[in-house]
Amino acid sequence: MLDPDQGNTLLQLARAAIAQALSFDSHELPRSDWLEKPGATFVTLTLRGQLRGCIGSLEAHRPLIDDVRQNAVVAALRDPRFSPLSKAEFAEVVVEVSLLSAPEPISFSSEADALAQLHPSRDGVILEYGAHRATFLPQVWAQLPDPRTFIAHLKNKAGLPDGFWSDEIRLSRYTVQKWSEEKHHG
Repeated sequence: MLDPDQGNTLLQLARAAIAQALSFDSHELPRSDWLEKPGATFVTLTLRGQLRGCIGSLEAHRPLIDDVRQNAVVAALRDPRFSPLSKAEFAEVVVEVSLLSAPEPISFSSEADALAQLHPSRDGVILEYGAHRATFLPQVWAQLPDPRTFIAHLKNKAGLPDGFWSDEIRLSRYTVQKWSEEKHHG
């Protein structure tokens, strides 16, 4: 668990990385020991309340500082769902950083059993089936509070029909600690 000051540092790192990628002058933040430890993050960008980019790592495979920076730049410039963030949008975009716990596999006997084990608003969920893989952060429960609907949309995101089920589906859950900029930066 990180403290609020560390969370604010992650937000500053994400914003500074995007600023540099957009060729704005940006200060370098000092590297600290806690930033060198492996971490898995998602960086979510919203513009006027609408999703504008969201990219992340499901497993800690590089130093936290590098994970935040790289995910921020990819969310801003290379999320395939959106055009690259413009310099004009940068002042208005709101940055959110989510730090993920290690994923834990969920054991279940059926889709109904799996749905009954989910904790809305707390669980981030990873769905895997063959080459299909998708995740929703816990924040997505705010838009999809019903577990059946949540999983149906997650299947669609993975490229599967919403009614699809197989005994070979794997589900994992994780939690997040998240920080969001309180106001627009301009």
